[in-house]
Amino acid sequence: MSRIGKKPVTIPKGVSVALSDHTVSVKGPKGELVRRLHPEMAVAVSGDQVTVARPSEQNRHKALHGLTRTLVQNMVDGVSKGYLKTLEIQGVGYKAETKPYGVNLIVGLSHQVKYEAPKGIKISVENNTVVKIEGPDKELVGQVAAELRQVRPPEPYKGKGIRYQGEQVRRKAGKTGAK
Repeated sequence: MSRIGKKPVTIPKGVSVALSDHTVSVKGPKGELVRRLHPEMAVAVSGDQVTVARPSEQNRHKALHGLTRTLVQNMVDGVSKGYLKTLEIQGVGYKAETKPYGVNLIVGLSHQVKYEAPKGIKISVENNTVVKIEGPDKELVGQVAAELRQVRPPEPYKGKGIRYQGEQVRRKAGKTGAK
């Protein structure tokens, strides 16, 4: 049996979970999330817990069991606590500015990169070099962080670019001077 899938998801106070035809909707203080789950998985809400059951012992059902439980857990955590990803911008003259539509990146290109934040995502900038992405949907927060990092990924010679906070960039030596 899936060790992750058999654990029930505890619903904290202030969060409500509703099921209808393989669609789970979770409401909480940070927002509302709706997701359609795989039709073969049996999801049940009883009191302050959500349980997921699988129909058989097939490998595909075992994988879906853990996945479905984790998706529900991420939804509950997102609407109660929220998710945060932090990016760092390194490089001379590289900076970010918060705008009403999202964020404006100045990262050594011939133009400024305007990034429009999707609905439900809040982007804030500290010290012009630290970008914080917040929201209730874990998948969407990670996707926005990946798209911003892709504008200028860290390069291995000088380390300039946009990186996740705490990310270690492997540096290369570069060319040695000819005599």
